[in-house]
Amino acid sequence: MFDIFSTIFIYIFLLLFLWPQIKHRMLESERLKLIRKIEEATNSKVVTLIHRQERISLFGIPFYRYIDIEDSEHVLRAVRMTPPNKPITLIVHTPGGLVLAATQIALALKSHPAKKTVIVPHYAMSGGTLIALAADEICMDPYAVLGPVDPQLSDPQRGTVPAASIVKVIQAKGTEKVDDETLIKADVAEKAIKQIEELTADLMADKLGREKAETLAKTLASGKWTHDYPLTPSKLQELGIPVTIGVPVEVYHLMDLYPQAAQMKPGVEYIPSPYYIPQRPRRPSGQQ
Repeated sequence: MFDIFSTIFIYIFLLLFLWPQIKHRMLESERLKLIRKIEEATNSKVVTLIHRQERISLFGIPFYRYIDIEDSEHVLRAVRMTPPNKPITLIVHTPGGLVLAATQIALALKSHPAKKTVIVPHYAMSGGTLIALAADEICMDPYAVLGPVDPQLSDPQRGTVPAASIVKVIQAKGTEKVDDETLIKADVAEKAIKQIEELTADLMADKLGREKAETLAKTLASGKWTHDYPLTPSKLQELGIPVTIGVPVEVYHLMDLYPQAAQMKPGVEYIPSPYYIPQRPRRPSGQQ
């Protein structure tokens, strides 16, 4: 009798342990099927850079994701494996991440000879915006957003501090009234801002011209807004960044296959129905 209960207990334990991983594998399989479908529809190589919290462990502990070196290694490998005449579609959903990794991805995408499209279904902040600026076309949901690219410096007490704010402290107080550590941070902050401005201008120069690209780079990197300021499609168009409004319905279905980790608070609930995709107004015949 004891052996039977022991065996049942072991089977239950193994099921509880393995089921989250089996479920995760099933999700990955469904994603690949949908990615292939998007590739056929767009006639392009589809790469995803999607950062959400997935429950893949025994206790449902979420893994918090952001753009890191591992991401850049995978995206660079995907770009290298894509034939020069094959367009690339990069689906981006990210809060940002390491500047180094985002820069590598942006430069690799920029250098691909065929057309590059970045699709933003919800948001691509900070480093995600840098990557989007490298594309020939940015396709966004009407309510999706990009964000400023102003550098953020790590701080032991505050976590991160905007580089522009450190520079502003020096300008307001003067170098004589701040300590050496703040002066060092200000020196690093000025370099970081200049580097991001140069990178942003390089990414946009072929689309806007050098002068306009440099002006745009200063706007996005100089700390004009808070780092989480949402740049909507209309705001981006005001800034001179060409944006196409509209995301393929398959991309929304793909996002459904990246479940957000459950929170210990009331969530959003509704009765599902097919996605409604508004039809673009047709131009009268004879107009270009």
